[in-house]
Amino acid sequence: MTPGSASAPLVLLASRSPRRRELLDAAGVAYIARHPGIDDTMLQAGVAPPEHYAAGLAYLKADAAIRHNVFAAQEIARAAWVLGADTAVVKGSLLIGTPRDEADAERIIRLLSDGVHDVVTGVALVRPVAASAHVGASSGETAPARRVLLVDRARVQVGALSETQIREYLASGLWQGKAGAYNLAERLKAGWPIEYQGDPGTIMGLPTRKLVPLLSRLG
Repeated sequence: MTPGSASAPLVLLASRSPRRRELLDAAGVAYIARHPGIDDTMLQAGVAPPEHYAAGLAYLKADAAIRHNVFAAQEIARAAWVLGADTAVVKGSLLIGTPRDEADAERIIRLLSDGVHDVVTGVALVRPVAASAHVGASSGETAPARRVLLVDRARVQVGALSETQIREYLASGLWQGKAGAYNLAERLKAGWPIEYQGDPGTIMGLPTRKLVPLLSRLG
């Protein structure tokens, strides 16, 4: 089975991120995307390790999409997996998610400028089944029958950003909805001094180098 082929299972993407849709498109994975029905912007990581936090939040999104009936019954029936994902930036002991506002975006960008940080992306694949197949379940309910978790980490080095670069970027609003307040491909195209090690997809929200072979193996 090759993701994106006629025989490939349909993936239900529980995410509002256009970057994740672009990455699935580029990988040739057939999917339907919906907002997962939860807003994780204000969540705090606490003391959880970055990998645990990203994987846990990815599962929360996939599970919420199933339980809140984000996808239609016929889409659930056709789907092989519901996919949730979460990305966080790790700078020293700090775990950085999506900026709350422009001031928060400025704080994050200045923190990442002229330094090295890691990006961790967690993916949860949940295979939904009709709960009516379970003894005692109410008619029409759905419940996750199986889940597979995947986490990947990449490293990013950002050179010193000028005051002009920072101010123009903040004014553009392009930092909105992005973990670490930036998108790798977008910032490279804009000429920011960035080097990275690892899967660029991981940095942009979906580790496709690992995810696509995993989907093939799962079948």
